[in-house]
Amino acid sequence: MKKTALYLLIFSITFLISCNRNSYKSGKNVSQATGWKINSAEGGFKINTKYKGQINAPGMMFIQGGTFVKGNTKDNVMHDWNNTPTQQYVRSFFMDETEVTNAMYIEYLFWLKSMYGNDEQLREIYNAALPDTLVWRNPLGFNEDMVNNYLRHPAFQNHPVVGVSWKQATNYAKWRTQRVNVRILAEKGFLNRDSILNPNSKLNFNTSRYLLDPENSLGDNIDELIGEKANVEGEEGYDFAGIEDGILLPSYRLPTETEWEYAALGLDELRNANLYRGKKKFPWEGEYTRSQRKKTLGDQLANYKLGKGDYGGIAGWSETGSGITTSVRSYPPNSFGLYGMGGNVAEWVADVYRPIIDEEANDFNYYRGNLYTKPVIDENGRVTAVNTENLSDQIERLPNGKINFKSLPGELVQENLEADDLLRTNYSKSDNRDFNDGDSESSRFFFMGQDQDEDMYSSPSDDQSDPSEFRSTLISNDSRVYKGGSWLDRAYYLDPAQRRFFPEYMTTNYIGFRCAMSYLGESRNVTKPKKR
Repeated sequence: MKKTALYLLIFSITFLISCNRNSYKSGKNVSQATGWKINSAEGGFKINTKYKGQINAPGMMFIQGGTFVKGNTKDNVMHDWNNTPTQQYVRSFFMDETEVTNAMYIEYLFWLKSMYGNDEQLREIYNAALPDTLVWRNPLGFNEDMVNNYLRHPAFQNHPVVGVSWKQATNYAKWRTQRVNVRILAEKGFLNRDSILNPNSKLNFNTSRYLLDPENSLGDNIDELIGEKANVEGEEGYDFAGIEDGILLPSYRLPTETEWEYAALGLDELRNANLYRGKKKFPWEGEYTRSQRKKTLGDQLANYKLGKGDYGGIAGWSETGSGITTSVRSYPPNSFGLYGMGGNVAEWVADVYRPIIDEEANDFNYYRGNLYTKPVIDENGRVTAVNTENLSDQIERLPNGKINFKSLPGELVQENLEADDLLRTNYSKSDNRDFNDGDSESSRFFFMGQDQDEDMYSSPSDDQSDPSEFRSTLISNDSRVYKGGSWLDRAYYLDPAQRRFFPEYMTTNYIGFRCAMSYLGESRNVTKPKKR
């Protein structure tokens, strides 16, 4: 009896100490730093104590980060130093379950047309986003049915969109960010859903501008757009959602090359418990392009060119697709749940192309293509947004004659960093596409008597006025990496390690894209996987 009473006393004391410690550490009641109450009138300080992690964005799969070997580890028949293996680490992120389909891209075009199609001055924004359907033409092939129907006909609505340049894909990702976040704000009550759906509102919502200057970001009809949750009674002004609330999603974007390759490899065959094996050839498990499972034995696992004159097999026996692209879910997903990471279409990634991956410079979230900018601040200390008056500054004429809009109305005007911003130990310039790539500027003695015009990658520039100018390579800062095999490629290019490049303003009938999104916080996997 005495022992029981003693145990109860010890348990009670332990429980009270634990509760007190947890309530203090959690920060739900008082600040761990000062002891003042938070989320109350007494302390004044507010913070989201109920945050449970970043929500899944529409259409995306969570990819848990980790270490892997980037580059060719098997069957490098080309003996290409372009694919030298390097050990890399990738943070957790989200990636689209499938490539962006024709239906998904048409939604983008529909929005652009409803916003700008009836305005003669702004109609060019819609025209600049249109895919190039002429990529299907072949001087010795009859493909006019794809030219006329591939983008919009319902027969192809679940096929990946093609004829889209790297720049167009990037603009689509920016638009998608705004459409998703404005819907979240409406669902949370910060914006009036009925007013948002009204086509006459013409709201050019931009997440970055909303977070930095929310009141002006909603324009003159703010009273109509504001939601019940933001319209605080008895107080002046509105209660806008802030970055501290954690309800708005990070930007949709193109995945980096490292992220794409890591996601394409999946986890099958790469590890044995806590040991990394590597040496993987395809996004799926096994050494072959045909299924080895009993139910699907012999079925192809990807859409690719089987051989000369063979794009889909023999009719009545092994024909597997349409000869061109197929529906994005026609083949099994990899172990991350991603479809089409091998075959169907190759995919744009964010990186500027260089023949080498310099692991000595960085082996964490490797990416080449950083352009550091900052928002332009006006004389009143407010951020500056793109409008009809300064829209002409956002138009760029591409080398192939096409027009691209760097920013749409409502987006923030950006400028390069100034000298004061560059006095840092971690970076020294705004444009880092050429960083440590082997040209003269990357050398130790740059600015010490060397000719600054002797670039290692002296590719054709946008200015074609002097055709006699010597050019040593097709590689430039306009060259973007694309990954994966396509319906037009042989099986060799299904290896996720393969990397090729193409100008960012050009289009093809075999390159599509999918979006990625950063995951803010630590990995979701808090339990160790079971040993096999």
